[in-house]
Amino acid sequence: MSEPQAAAQAPRRIVPKPMDAPLEPFIPRLRAHARARPDAVAVIDGARRLSWAELIDMVDRIAARLAALGLGRGDVVATLGEGSAEHLAVYLGAIAAGACAAPLPSGMRPEVLAAMLENAEARLLFATDAAMAQARAAAGAAPGCADAPVALDALEDWLAGARAQDAPEAPAGLDDPFDMIFSSGTTGVPKGIEHDHKFRLRQLRRMALFGYGPDVVSIASTPLCSNTTLVAALPTLAEGGTLALMRKFDAEGFLRLAQAHRATHAMLVPVQYRRILDAPGFDAADLSSFRVKLSTSAPLPVALKREILARWPGELIEIYGMTEGGLSTILDCRAHPDKLHTVGRPAEGADILIVDEEMRPLPPGEVGEILGRSPMMMTWYRNAPDKTREAIWRSPEGEDWIRTGDMGRLDPDGFLELLDRRKDMIISGGFNVFAADLERELLAHPDVAEAAVIGVPSREWGETPLALVVPRAGARPDPEALREWVNARLGKVQRISKVELRESLPRSEIGKVLKRELRAPYWKEAAGG
Repeated sequence: MSEPQAAAQAPRRIVPKPMDAPLEPFIPRLRAHARARPDAVAVIDGARRLSWAELIDMVDRIAARLAALGLGRGDVVATLGEGSAEHLAVYLGAIAAGACAAPLPSGMRPEVLAAMLENAEARLLFATDAAMAQARAAAGAAPGCADAPVALDALEDWLAGARAQDAPEAPAGLDDPFDMIFSSGTTGVPKGIEHDHKFRLRQLRRMALFGYGPDVVSIASTPLCSNTTLVAALPTLAEGGTLALMRKFDAEGFLRLAQAHRATHAMLVPVQYRRILDAPGFDAADLSSFRVKLSTSAPLPVALKREILARWPGELIEIYGMTEGGLSTILDCRAHPDKLHTVGRPAEGADILIVDEEMRPLPPGEVGEILGRSPMMMTWYRNAPDKTREAIWRSPEGEDWIRTGDMGRLDPDGFLELLDRRKDMIISGGFNVFAADLERELLAHPDVAEAAVIGVPSREWGETPLALVVPRAGARPDPEALREWVNARLGKVQRISKVELRESLPRSEIGKVLKRELRAPYWKEAAGG
């Protein structure tokens, strides 16, 4: 192999924007809270309360046990299952041991989990009882991983004899892996997105803007394997607050938890906001303790933003970004009521570039692919140099930018309007149609709770927009009347060809609509089955 060929195939590590300010290591911060406020509640898990002293004792015993097994700097420790106190402690314990924590997404077939474990080069897997059969099958098929997963529900048995004082002191450096989050791809094996300590520590500094501190009670209601959860959970712990875990989300349960513990913060995805606001007990619930509510992972519809601001106390912050990092915008919804159709402006230290198909920068108002660059950028896709190279554009100046695959435009004030995934854009009669524009109009109808617009085959136009609509509870809209209503509000080339009613839309663990699954039957039929 020639030297140029070898260089092209070498693992590509991404170079983020520099940030010169010193960073305080994560685990020592947690230990400091345990020393200063040992009896304060750190974690709520159902009826269980874990004090800071108890949490750090468990974390350090896990780190000591891992170290005794020879696991530490550079090793990967994977977990599988719902978000319990033990699951959280193992995630933290792996980091305390100097290893990389890799929480795996549930619902995957064992062979896919095995491929993820192999890709991550995981040495050990922890699993809850509910996920144990799946975990055993996956671990047994993954080279290098211990065949017998450790039972999270019997963690104390595994920790027998482990002493907190034997935990490593400072085993990892800023450039070492902190955690690995797997992408939510609907086909193939999800990619392992590797974050180093710099990434997470810089993220903690940014999230401190939203008032995290020792008096915060933050609800984590999405899976621990999701970056959405960790973005808010880690600053809660880093600042000495209380993290309330929901093993499985339900709207009424969220309301009970929020009231019982006087919750101040929550990170939620749009579908959760909709379900909470629609819950029968919402209007009677006392949510006056809320200071900040965060939303991410999918666009928050304008009408829903307005409803949250009107009915739910506290600030509403929408964050647009990627698990890969690079891009980050923030919209303070109450401060910018005229910008609710946007996802805000770039966060401090983050840059946005809109480019055309030739990767040429576009001016404000022009639609193109969104690229991002910031001090928080993934190291790489684990053991996937080709996919890493595909995700990165290196500018003529030698700067690395992460390609989002999203289409959008900047307005004259620097606010980003998000339009669609590039792969979800509908090309009808030669015109680009953005599903987000059509969905926004549909969601303005009083009978529509959820809407997804997809491109389906059309003999006349190549493809044409089809609207799949979930009605509000008790509503029975006529599909044809709804189509006429929305088309009267759309441009000529945007018009929807048909409306179909659905009881629900397929979603990922984190609440994203799986448009590939929605499109598949129509294109399969057009291809002759």
